Amino acid sequence: MNIKHGKVIRINGPAVYADETGAMNMGDQVLIGELELTGEIIRQDGDISTIQVYEDTTGVKPGEEVVGTNEPLSVELGPGLLSSIYDGIQRPLDKIHEISGSFIGRGISVPKISKEKIWHFIPVAKKGDVVSGNDILGTVQETELLNHKILVPPKVSGTITEMIDEGDYTVEEIIAKVSNDKGEQELKMYHKWAVRIPRPVVQRLEPNIPLFTGQRVIDFFFTIARGGTAAIPGGFGTGKTVTQHQLAKYSDANLIVYIGCGERGNEMTQVLQEFPELKDPKTGLPLMDRTVLIANTSNMPVTAREASIYTGITIAEYYRDMGLHIAIMADSTSRWAEALREISGRLEEMPAEEGYPAYLASRLAEFYERAGRAEVGGKIEKREGSVSVIGAVSPQGGDFSEPVTQHTKRFVRAFWALDKSLAGARHFPSINWNNSYSEYVSDVAEWWKKEGGDFNYQEMRERAMTILQEENRLEQVVKLVGPDALPDRQRLILTTAKLIKEAFLQQNAFHDNDVYCTPEKQLRMMDVILHFHDEAGKIIAKGVPCVQLLSLDIIPRIIRMKTDVPCDKAADISKLKDEIDYVLGDLVK
Repeated sequence: MNIKHGKVIRINGPAVYADETGAMNMGDQVLIGELELTGEIIRQDGDISTIQVYEDTTGVKPGEEVVGTNEPLSVELGPGLLSSIYDGIQRPLDKIHEISGSFIGRGISVPKISKEKIWHFIPVAKKGDVVSGNDILGTVQETELLNHKILVPPKVSGTITEMIDEGDYTVEEIIAKVSNDKGEQELKMYHKWAVRIPRPVVQRLEPNIPLFTGQRVIDFFFTIARGGTAAIPGGFGTGKTVTQHQLAKYSDANLIVYIGCGERGNEMTQVLQEFPELKDPKTGLPLMDRTVLIANTSNMPVTAREASIYTGITIAEYYRDMGLHIAIMADSTSRWAEALREISGRLEEMPAEEGYPAYLASRLAEFYERAGRAEVGGKIEKREGSVSVIGAVSPQGGDFSEPVTQHTKRFVRAFWALDKSLAGARHFPSINWNNSYSEYVSDVAEWWKKEGGDFNYQEMRERAMTILQEENRLEQVVKLVGPDALPDRQRLILTTAKLIKEAFLQQNAFHDNDVYCTPEKQLRMMDVILHFHDEAGKIIAKGVPCVQLLSLDIIPRIIRMKTDVPCDKAADISKLKDEIDYVLGDLVK
């Protein structure tokens, strides 16, 4: 490698200016000063480069050497990623702790994935095969939950001239050689990929399969598709992090990439303590066996926070290329945007709204556009994989009109607005049904049709949403004149809306029968509520006062059906319809 050198001429916090760097390239990773602090060239003007440094620059002086690595900021992709805890530029925090203790020292260089660990490699390709990027060379059992596919790097293609036999190897050993017009290339169990460049796919697929989460308010009302994008905005204490924990644990994604981007240290500590102890509901094995954690808390270097979401989504794309479905939990993109704002200020750029840089929207778009469901693979085999991105947004004071929330709404198709008043009333998940939306409902309707059988998902959802919207309008009237002034038909709307909120939207994360809800149970629950609404409407039309309905014992039983009936006995919920008919019929008599 031809090492290129420059020298520091000016320091402004994480922004370092270096001269004599004309031979380096935009986006190159560099090492600065005696401590070899990691940085990235983000601007060039002749021989002078502006470098974004991912570590504390205290003590760096003009005249110190800048060494170019001749490659962009990259991650290493191979066996050993799962169960790891990284900082924003893929440095393993456990290895850093061994070297520097409780505080991250500067200039620490540790292997991104273990180079000493032995893996049992089973070849799939053979000598003479013609391969291209993302074809499978072999497999390694990374964790009990994942058989890791060793892929041909995306930009490599040719004929395999040598293939190693089955056996135990480190990731540094050469497992195959591929010959093409550039000569012979040696392949290992891992390869590098620049974090700011999306990994290629064969073609993008329609987002018509839901990322099923088991949370009724999300799956039934505001669904997200596999390969979809969603935002969870909410003020302090509304449950953003807890909601993402639930999605990480119960969604039907194969793997989870959790990015703690600029959150408080104690909050991230809770994640680091809880995830290794949580059990995967499907297998009973530790949830960490299918999780990669990227921890970049608010007291860590702000520039590494900016890089962390790119590190996370690149790792997710790598596992997607194996034919897996990945869910990214980014907590939170507001802290990432604040990092952009601080760096922009150091670079003396013209600020836009609320001090954020003018390119905030384009950076958010670059991130969310890397989500998607796609056909991946090479010449030998095609596979389907997806990356779903769920980003938390932390608007100050819960103000959804601030720039990060508004720009995020432009690039996501599901918006789960958390409500402080719902959280205060202990209604969780505290997703406000009047302010939230999903554009995936019609896309996944066919899936629900197959799952629901006789139930019409779209019609049921529309009817329930109409009742909730009508209740929201009536609440304004109730505040003025009280519920007794309303006609019985409108009082029934309030009663049914209460049933939808308490029996369906509210979910108990600490109850075994309610923490997760299958598609069948969700449909049967809503069917019972709407059946009650229809039958109650009929007896009100016959002159029975609505006030008599409110005292019926069947109403508490409808509310308790979510906890009384386990998912594997969901059919029992429909028996409530016969009881409703009997009770209401008796009321008419």
